Amino acid sequence: MLDKLAAIETRYTEIETQLQSSETYSDQKLYAKLNRELKELTPVVAAYRELQKYHAALDEALEMVSDPEMRDLAKDEIEFSKAEIERVENEIKVLLLPSDPNDAKNVIIEIRGGAGGDEAALFAHSLQRMYTMYAETRRWKTEVAYINETELGGVKEVSFIIEGDGAYSRLKFESGVHRVQRVPDTESSGRIHTSTVTVAVLPEMDEVEFAINPVDLQIDTFRSSGAGGQHVNKTESAIRITHLPTGTVVECQDERSQHKNRERAMKILTSRLYEAECERQAAENAAERRSQVGTGDRSERIRTYNFNENRVSDHRIKLTLYKLDRILDGDMDEVIDALIMADQAAKLTAINNEQLSINN
Repeated sequence: MLDKLAAIETRYTEIETQLQSSETYSDQKLYAKLNRELKELTPVVAAYRELQKYHAALDEALEMVSDPEMRDLAKDEIEFSKAEIERVENEIKVLLLPSDPNDAKNVIIEIRGGAGGDEAALFAHSLQRMYTMYAETRRWKTEVAYINETELGGVKEVSFIIEGDGAYSRLKFESGVHRVQRVPDTESSGRIHTSTVTVAVLPEMDEVEFAINPVDLQIDTFRSSGAGGQHVNKTESAIRITHLPTGTVVECQDERSQHKNRERAMKILTSRLYEAECERQAAENAAERRSQVGTGDRSERIRTYNFNENRVSDHRIKLTLYKLDRILDGDMDEVIDALIMADQAAKLTAINNEQLSINN
């Protein structure tokens, strides 16, 4: 590990030198690329330098042990340095875990009402609001691409894009079935109903990153539907794109511009096809799937929201919080941080088990 850290520090120093060059500064693409790499390496290098500091302190304390006057102080320093070395080494192991290449990307979130009819549609709207409010707390931008609303204010289906640095890394564990338990406004007997909503979180992919053959696409235009008045588009600006080989259909009608709707629809289609390919590859690699917190499968029930108890329970990591009202208002960091830590722990365990099997 130390050899790897030394190589990372060397690369870090090389990038710092390159960024100071006038040639690099004049090439904005190269400058941006190097800055991104520097940002990725900074936490690892900072931890490595901290580790070196504690190793130096440990060596110094070990030399002081032989001095009777300094022995007690040296023993305290040895104990402290060893504890800090262990702490920093554990942090570095997490930092060196293979990173998800999509973590820095924007995300496309698709929410669909499941079992429960109008109740499911109302909760789908609540989840859309939750993710939108969470995005606002992180100063991310949210744009709705497609929405199918109900007369009661619910949402049968909605697709929206969240643009922001690291959006996918924070939201990727939200894919799956979300279950809600509450008493509907229309329930006179006070009986709790259970409904479900399906959430899919996709990294936003460009056509360049995941190629689609244009001959495989059928593109149709139509008039946007809506609640009436100024929401109804009088021109055929809405777009429907069908990927013929897979039958995947994407509609986008939130913008008045046909060009803008086509651009968004292509991004969503590209991201869906990319996700399908990733799922196929992950299914072939059972070990990788076992090391994840949840499979990302849309059929997996991941979380229950119980209004009567103001409770949210994430079933993958056995986390229960009694702050449903705050979470639905976008206060999601405690849940998301716990999922990220659990995922890191699962990956570390998988790596350690693999090393043990190799050694044995």
